[in-house]
Amino acid sequence: MKKRICMIVQEPTVQGGIAAVTNGYRDSRLEEDFEIAYVESYRNGNLAQIILKALQAYLAYIRVLLFFHPRLVHIHSSFNGSFYRKIPFILLSKLAGVPIINHIHGAEFEPFYLKAPRLKRWLVKKIYGCCDILIALSPEWNQNLSQIVPPKKIAVIKNYSVMHGDALQQRQQRPINNVVLFLGELGHRKGCFDIPYVIAEVKKTIPNVLFILAGAGSHKDMQALQEKCAEIGVSQNVLFPGWVRGEEKDDLLRRADVFFLPSYHEGMPMSILDAMGYGLPIVSTNVGGIPKLVQSGVNGECCEPGNIQLFVQGIVSLLTDSNARSLAAHASYDIVRNGYSLEKHIVELESIYWQLITED
Repeated sequence: MKKRICMIVQEPTVQGGIAAVTNGYRDSRLEEDFEIAYVESYRNGNLAQIILKALQAYLAYIRVLLFFHPRLVHIHSSFNGSFYRKIPFILLSKLAGVPIINHIHGAEFEPFYLKAPRLKRWLVKKIYGCCDILIALSPEWNQNLSQIVPPKKIAVIKNYSVMHGDALQQRQQRPINNVVLFLGELGHRKGCFDIPYVIAEVKKTIPNVLFILAGAGSHKDMQALQEKCAEIGVSQNVLFPGWVRGEEKDDLLRRADVFFLPSYHEGMPMSILDAMGYGLPIVSTNVGGIPKLVQSGVNGECCEPGNIQLFVQGIVSLLTDSNARSLAAHASYDIVRNGYSLEKHIVELESIYWQLITED
């Protein structure tokens, strides 16, 4: 009989990296090896809808504990509101004696913990201390989390990429489109307000360059970003298609020539892993786990956040030098194929499952 696992996840349609990770578990080897009950605790919507969804999830989890009897619970969480919404799941699991894995997807450690008020730091320590294992997305995040819990409670499991070798082949055979793609939240944390200035500089060398900023943000940020593009005269070189998924996302990843993520804070971004699985060269920043994925001169450029000049140099070099672009594309693909496959991710995750089940 398969061992039973409960996983606390977001609705599959939620925008962001957490849903992208957990959606990959569905219909995977993980479901072949374990019987998994998914409890969806978060949805897109207004505050009332988010609260209602959480309350429904708490009731659903109580039913899971009473009737499904999971051998462990695997919680996917972030910081800010996500941290507080996961507290009832952790306390209920502790009360029921169910081992807890807390998979930490948060990106901004300083405001969440280091610069938080004393009471919040105490709460974070107490709640994280109730968990049996914290999963960190990179060694850098292992160091961050080790300031909260003992290192023996932390396991590093990197996010994964799904491989699309045919997209890499197609890109090598077609003419360049001069398309630079961004995927993700359109806001300050992702460095989006640097992008108009990058476009303006790249446009001087490549007048027909097109930046596609696929994602969503607050109405205020979206309006400010579009106004900034108009102000500095790059509106004709940028598209805002909104949040994309499925075939639309696949089409953009195939159409693009370079992937650009100028983030100021990250864990291990799924957007970069997705792009590398399509064989895209990357221009990004040296924050969080990104330097493990992006190596300057190998598969793109890894820059300091906010370094407009280096962003521009990296993008222009890749768009104008077909040999450098081809080498970087193959390097991106090889990096994720060799170290960031879904299969490898699941093997490492199942190892932790069995460790806790055996101990239990």
